[in-house]
Amino acid sequence: MSRLIVRTPKRWVLIDRTQIARVGFGEPPQGADEILEVGDAHILPGFIDVHVHGAVGRDTMDADPDSLLAMARFYAQHGVTSFFPTTMTAPHEKIVAALKAVREVMGKPTGGARIYGAHLEGPYINAAMIGAQNPAYARRATPDETRELLDLGVIQRITLAPEFAENHAFIRDAAAHGIAVSAGHTQATPDDLRAAIALGLLHTTHTFNAMTALHHRNPGTVGAALAFDQLTCELISDTIHVHPLVMKILARAKASNRVILITDAMAGAGMPDGQYDLGGLAVTVGAGQARLTDGGALAGSVLTYECGVANFAQAIGKDWDTLSDYFANNAAASHPNLRNKGQIYPGRDADITVVSPGGQVLFTIVVGEVVYNHSLDPN
Repeated sequence: MSRLIVRTPKRWVLIDRTQIARVGFGEPPQGADEILEVGDAHILPGFIDVHVHGAVGRDTMDADPDSLLAMARFYAQHGVTSFFPTTMTAPHEKIVAALKAVREVMGKPTGGARIYGAHLEGPYINAAMIGAQNPAYARRATPDETRELLDLGVIQRITLAPEFAENHAFIRDAAAHGIAVSAGHTQATPDDLRAAIALGLLHTTHTFNAMTALHHRNPGTVGAALAFDQLTCELISDTIHVHPLVMKILARAKASNRVILITDAMAGAGMPDGQYDLGGLAVTVGAGQARLTDGGALAGSVLTYECGVANFAQAIGKDWDTLSDYFANNAAASHPNLRNKGQIYPGRDADITVVSPGGQVLFTIVVGEVVYNHSLDPN
């Protein structure tokens, strides 16, 4: 359809083909091909997940476009309109294969959320903060590897350990390509982070997790993340990785444009409890948690995005309509490929998520196309 209006009793959004054309209050304009009456639901910018590994038994490291499409359709059911499939610490050739699969579907219609690039998590991380990455493949950056990775033209976000001098050239080169570079799986000190910021690093990955903690005599990576205004902090808001009170501390310490909600979901998301794979590591999913089978460490999450937003809203005591920085605009502003997203404003891409007052995703609209309609969901 070419002209669609999404309407509550008080507010409306007019979509013309792929873009938001007008936004207003009261009676909408005439001439729309279809009107979606959504009652007292929230009309929100589409959710953007910049750090997510898998779902429905699929994983980015499958290096299979069909896996990425299945993930895209699942994420759209939970309000996500854009996402970055995220790799794992692995042999170089497996990472390259995964990135090439992302490149095949990047920017194309998926029947669900769209893929606008990849998040390279590892392998240039600190094995002492390995989390659920494979320590056998953690290493320092080398020019030959990083040149090939950047030349693929698909990476939009990178997680690495900035304390290692060998990684510094990669930070500088990635930033020069417009890639968001993030500190994660790291023991970086505040001085390390200060030096990395000068090279172009501006983010922290799943803040509080897999980094040195805050102590009143040793601020660690977490203390620097909270204190340095330049840094934007990812947050897994599942209440398992981070306690709700700590979410509240983060929201108080950081400006609203310096936190990005993520899921870090893995293949077990949307699936029954059981055994799954994450980057070649065995993971057991049960009781809403994903943990390494052989050690019990948290191994990503099975969080869906709308539940993460609901958890965060409750933790900081705010309404969904006030949280778009956290779930859309901050991610869009951080990545060139997403710059036309993140806000419901004329001229922006028509990426919209409609959520009921109780937190149920009712509609997901991606570049003007309704890709998810809750009333038609057989589940």
